[in-house]
Amino acid sequence: MSTICLKQHGIQVPNVSRNPAPAQLYCDAIRADPECDIADTGALIAYSGEKTGRSPTDKRIVKQADTAGDIWWGDVNIPISEDVHAINLERSVDYLNTRPQLYCIDAYAGWDPKYRLKVRVICARAYHALFMHNMLIRPTPEELAGFGEPDAVIFNAGEFPANRYTTGMTSKTSVSLSLDTRQMVILGTEYAGEMKKGVFTLMNYFMPKQGVLSMHCSATTDRETGRSSVLFGLSGTGKTTLSADPKRLLIGDDEHCWSNDGIFNIEGGCYAKAIFLSPESEPEIFEAITFGSVLENVAYDRETHAVDFSDISITQNTRAAYPFEHIRNAKIPCVAGHPRDVIFLTCDAFGVLPPVSKLTPSQAMYHFISGYTAKVAGTEVGITEPQAVFSPCFGGPFLVWHPAKYAELLAAKMQEHQSQAWLVNTGWSGGSYGTGERMSLSATRSIVDAIHAGQLNDAKTETDPVFGFEVVQECPGVAPNLLRPRDTWPDPAAYDQTAAKLADLFRKNFTKYSDTASEEVRKAGPR
Repeated sequence: MSTICLKQHGIQVPNVSRNPAPAQLYCDAIRADPECDIADTGALIAYSGEKTGRSPTDKRIVKQADTAGDIWWGDVNIPISEDVHAINLERSVDYLNTRPQLYCIDAYAGWDPKYRLKVRVICARAYHALFMHNMLIRPTPEELAGFGEPDAVIFNAGEFPANRYTTGMTSKTSVSLSLDTRQMVILGTEYAGEMKKGVFTLMNYFMPKQGVLSMHCSATTDRETGRSSVLFGLSGTGKTTLSADPKRLLIGDDEHCWSNDGIFNIEGGCYAKAIFLSPESEPEIFEAITFGSVLENVAYDRETHAVDFSDISITQNTRAAYPFEHIRNAKIPCVAGHPRDVIFLTCDAFGVLPPVSKLTPSQAMYHFISGYTAKVAGTEVGITEPQAVFSPCFGGPFLVWHPAKYAELLAAKMQEHQSQAWLVNTGWSGGSYGTGERMSLSATRSIVDAIHAGQLNDAKTETDPVFGFEVVQECPGVAPNLLRPRDTWPDPAAYDQTAAKLADLFRKNFTKYSDTASEEVRKAGPR
């Protein structure tokens, strides 16, 4: 285990371990934190404390002269001054300097050497160091020796609160990002996912500046032809599950870029939802959570160390973070050719959207900018019926530029490489949530398999009278009536009423982007 001097960052602690081995991080985590333990699978069990999910309302972007004109300011990117960021940075460094032991992870974001960022993570918890060891791309010994100064630095002082009386702070949690100095400061939250998404936010800014599309999607590639497929979708729509396909090679499960050479994964590992995980439902993921992995906020038996993945007493957002090498069908290096198919996943809890629809280029831009899915009743306090969620580009919380920039890049690349767009509903059929049933995973897998095999390119379709896209009428392995959602409802009039309601929600949401969208794209929405 090597050490490193970080005085250039204001760190005075003499004991800073640089890129320690996972076994060392296990030992340190268990010695320092009585809550940490080892699961019977070999993974490190760790807890993030009070915050068991991201804190998007506490994220801030520093408003600086060189970058202010690029940023899509608003509810996603809330500005703070350089002075406030400096206060947060000093507060984080002061806290880190009180710790007897720190960790420095030097690694890469982006598998393509032409575009990758050198990222440095400075933290006090061994669990955080192991998490980022997994989620970033691990350098070889030769690369680490020549790493030099990083392109971006994350100061994780999440155990220490922000000063809520500082201008622009709304709580004791603060996630502050300076694009000019490429510094990220975390205070008041120990949820490891903040670091992962901070790196993604950096890539969402710097990649489009170079004509590279950054994407919140999973990606796979054909074993023989090398043609890839990307699956966009918000949390819970099936990105990770559907990309764990033994018939294809996995490029990544969450964050990618599309350059002139093809696609590449941003990350060195996966951060999968662990709720209800089982070897029967998701064998590839279950097999991956062995030694070197992190199981976050899970409940387990203290005697047998067996994890109960159905236990949500701590949080519904239980997670597993594991290195990419743990996946048996992983393609390393994580790069592939240009996507033949672009799949938008949505979990429609209203039960209105078809299992699979074929989109025109303008419809693809409309649905990409819309980024629709739905929350079901019971997921949050006060939600008693399905709630529509629209997240532009299927990754609104992590966008830096206006959504139109990402949409234009997607349209240009799809046109250049003749990619076909599809809308796949992994949500409800036969009625809304509470009445109908969730699409079976086997049916959705059959649809995605048929898309990858090219079997739906010339399949019979019918134009949806409300949404306007072409509804696929035949798919191997899927009952024909399931492909026509109105036929699955016991009350067709109730379906029509619900479809009209959802279409209206689409239209109202898109008014935010009408001034930047072309007339062709505006007309590509519900009729």
